[in-house]
Amino acid sequence: MVSLQTPVCDFGWQAPEFDLLGVDGQRHSLASAMGENGLLVMFICNHCPYVQSIRPRLVAACRELRDAHGVNSIAIMSNDAADYAEDSFENMGKVAAEFDFPFAYVIDETQAVAKAYDAVCTPDFFGLNRAGELQYRGRFDASRKETAPEGVRRDLFVAMVQVATTQKGPVAQIPSMGCSIKWK
Repeated sequence: MVSLQTPVCDFGWQAPEFDLLGVDGQRHSLASAMGENGLLVMFICNHCPYVQSIRPRLVAACRELRDAHGVNSIAIMSNDAADYAEDSFENMGKVAAEFDFPFAYVIDETQAVAKAYDAVCTPDFFGLNRAGELQYRGRFDASRKETAPEGVRRDLFVAMVQVATTQKGPVAQIPSMGCSIKWK
């Protein structure tokens, strides 16, 4: 398992459109996922310990961002499921149901979306304002393969509330760290 860090946020970068199948049987796009005040695009997977360590907190944060701040979220799974069976579409559906995901969980079978976004790891977060411009590309919180203690700064949540309010992300951002995308 290779651990990687995300690059520095390229403020104003325009997020590419996509059209991906979700575990809910529906197709989802950047436009259809966008919230009133922004969108959090997340590259995640089922098997990554970095994702597993934050999953319950991530679900809670995404629900609060949606309900209280008008920021929607979408999770994209781009790993090669042929080599990582735990990340199969069927297992994606099981994980989404088990954790009651308040966001669409979609598969990027061709990995074209991950490449268009230059995603490097799971988790990799792209916090967009309502115009689809990148404003946050940082970590969730201080968690790594283990969950950080309660009460740590909620980096992603605080940043996305700022994006919802001002349409601009924080200048200071700490990169996300996670497992490399499993390329075909």
